[in-house]
Amino acid sequence: MTTEQIESTSELAVAAAAAAATVLPSAETLTAAGAQPGTEHVTAAFAGAAIADLEPAGLGRVAVLVAEDLVAALAASPLGGLDLAAATQPAIDAAATALGATAGAARAVELSLVVADLGPFTAVPLLGTGFAGAVLISDSALAPTGVAAPAAAPAASFPATTPIAEARATIGAVATAPRGIEMLHGVDMEVTVELGRTRMTVRELLALSPGTVLELDRAAGSPADLLVNGRLIARGEVVVLDEDYGLRVTEIVDEAAAS
Repeated sequence: MTTEQIESTSELAVAAAAAAATVLPSAETLTAAGAQPGTEHVTAAFAGAAIADLEPAGLGRVAVLVAEDLVAALAASPLGGLDLAAATQPAIDAAATALGATAGAARAVELSLVVADLGPFTAVPLLGTGFAGAVLISDSALAPTGVAAPAAAPAASFPATTPIAEARATIGAVATAPRGIEMLHGVDMEVTVELGRTRMTVRELLALSPGTVLELDRAAGSPADLLVNGRLIARGEVVVLDEDYGLRVTEIVDEAAAS
């Protein structure tokens, strides 16, 4: 592999990681450091991982590793435990786009399985006040056909043999940016307004036709429910804004009532 090819693939990996860094949930600005060949030690400093297949099929995979603070923030969200795969999907999508590909649905995986799932890969650390994350890219998504993977010297090396607990403690010691729910401010959430529900038999469902009226379990004029990722958080009245429906929130539901 020529020097020019090494530099090109390394630059592509860093560009993909930089794109992911702009949308990965974080309380601080993240910077993509230099690309480096992936090893089994790359997961030592992190607490969670999500991975997705790249399309066209066979191109490889992209994974995002995250530190303990994001995993904890997702678990402690007042909206209920949030999914790491959903929270990192925008970052994986951004990395895939920078690679000229499309990412499939992200899935959370055990850290111990990431390396095997990727095959030969290139890693790019995401730095804040510590190791806030990393983007791992299958070499097949970076290198020209039949050319070896990039082997550029890293600008910021991952811990080689540091135990996970020690690595996390090191990150915690240097991290000074505010943490918690503010990390999740950019995470996309599915919001649903529900007017009511009903139960039907399969026979009744198959008999549905244009003009059929369904009776819901809610009286006319009753407030509609506002659900976030399936969790009830508020109620309100349905209004019309221009030509679209909207919801005027009239009540915030506390955690006890929501459950």
